[in-house]
Amino acid sequence: MGYDDVHIPVMAREVVELLGGSVDATGNSSLIVDATLGAGGHAVQLLKELPNCTVLGTDQDPAILDVARERLKPFGDRARIACCRVSGLPRLLRKLRVARPAGLLMDVGASSFQLDRPDRGFSFQLDGPLDMRMDPSRERTAADIINHWDESDLADLFYFEGGETRSRSIAKAIVGARRATPFRRTLGLAMLIEQVVGRRGKLHPATRVFQALRRAVNEEGDELTAGLDGAELFLAEGGVLCVITFHSGEDGVVKRFMADGAKRGAWKLLTPRPLQPSREEIRSNPRARSARVRAALRTGVEPESSLEEAAADQQPRERQSDNPQPGESQE
Repeated sequence: MGYDDVHIPVMAREVVELLGGSVDATGNSSLIVDATLGAGGHAVQLLKELPNCTVLGTDQDPAILDVARERLKPFGDRARIACCRVSGLPRLLRKLRVARPAGLLMDVGASSFQLDRPDRGFSFQLDGPLDMRMDPSRERTAADIINHWDESDLADLFYFEGGETRSRSIAKAIVGARRATPFRRTLGLAMLIEQVVGRRGKLHPATRVFQALRRAVNEEGDELTAGLDGAELFLAEGGVLCVITFHSGEDGVVKRFMADGAKRGAWKLLTPRPLQPSREEIRSNPRARSARVRAALRTGVEPESSLEEAAADQQPRERQSDNPQPGESQE
């Protein structure tokens, strides 16, 4: 499967414009960290359009890094790849002994590569195991949640993490059905949800439940918070934090973090209102329709502070490997 078949980077022009200024503003740092590298779409655009920058691309999904690795080969040593969760960035940066980065990009949520592969279990339209783990070293799968959580906990998950208004009815149906046969496949769960909810508009009835499950399996809320806190710890003075979200709850977390940081003098808002995709982009890439981009510039960094201190301030949950591949870092 080729690169162009698996990923179209969302709002790439806006991302390049926001992060581009940081490379010059931070002086001695030209490093941009793409903490959700995926198939490498944004990294490619950054490397093409910002000839003075280097990119460290990280992702918790080793399978998608294989795709990114091939795509980034033409850029040689300007691109570096590591398998790491967002929460593990401070320790990774310390290990690599790099200067404070000029920019950090986070593209929150699942990638097209993950959504379109049935064996990953993210899709409600393609049959596959009910898995949804981006990082295969995680123990808990979507099937574990569906088959073992209490009805009230399932209902709360679907409502608060997915915005599903029929959450209690769906949870009740799931608990009733699993008594006879545990859920193992994505289509089995999707069909049950459709029976409970019915078809309503263009949105598939299982969309919100699957989104909630994916967020729970991958602890996406915790990872987003860790990424925001980490950016404040390790970005250079004048560095830019750029975050793409696809869920109103995630956008709210980013909005509050940046607004609070601006009040404290730690950040300067670059996007008082979130940027949204153009009509042309939505036409060419429908998955971009709910994207929101927020960015802020790091201010007030203590000159004597170091990445070592930043790493010590966080307790990351990163993947470990005793055998990193040549030319790569893995933490």
